[in-house]
Amino acid sequence: MNTPVDKFWLTTPMHEMSHEQWESLCDGCGKCCRIQFLDDDDTMLMQTDVACGLLDTDTLRCTDYDNRLSKVPDCVQITPETLKDYYWLPRSCSYKVVERGEDLPQWHHLVSGDPDRIHTLGHSLQGKLVSERDVPEEQVEERIIEWIAITD
Repeated sequence: MNTPVDKFWLTTPMHEMSHEQWESLCDGCGKCCRIQFLDDDDTMLMQTDVACGLLDTDTLRCTDYDNRLSKVPDCVQITPETLKDYYWLPRSCSYKVVERGEDLPQWHHLVSGDPDRIHTLGHSLQGKLVSERDVPEEQVEERIIEWIAITD
C-alpha cells in the first residue's frame, strides 16, 4: 500500500498547493463530466447519465485533458479560486472534502494507493455513463437521472 507519509491536503492550504498536488486530489469519479443543465421553470439542476464526449467512460479520464477547455465550451477548470462557484459538484468531490478541512476517504488513491479502488467500491460513475458521442443531442434531456447515493 502506498499510503503517503505527508497528507498534504490536511496541512497545505488549497491556494498554496502545487499544481501537481492540486491535480492529484481529483479522485476520478466522473461526476463533474456528465451533462447537466438548469431546469427553466425552477432553476433546479438536472443531471443526465450522458458524459462529455471527451470522457473515456471506461476509465473516467479525459481523453484530451490539456485541451479540454478550448474543445468543450461548458468545461470548467476547478481551482482553489473557482471551487466555490461550482455548487453543483457533489459533496463527495475530493476538492469539496478538502475545502471542508476533512480527510480524504479511505478509497481515495492518495490514501489507498489504488486508483481503481474508487471504482471497485462503487464511488464513481464507471459503468453508469454513456458518451454524448453515442446519444443524439435531442435525446440528452430524455436521459435525466436521479442517483441518490452515488451523487452525494
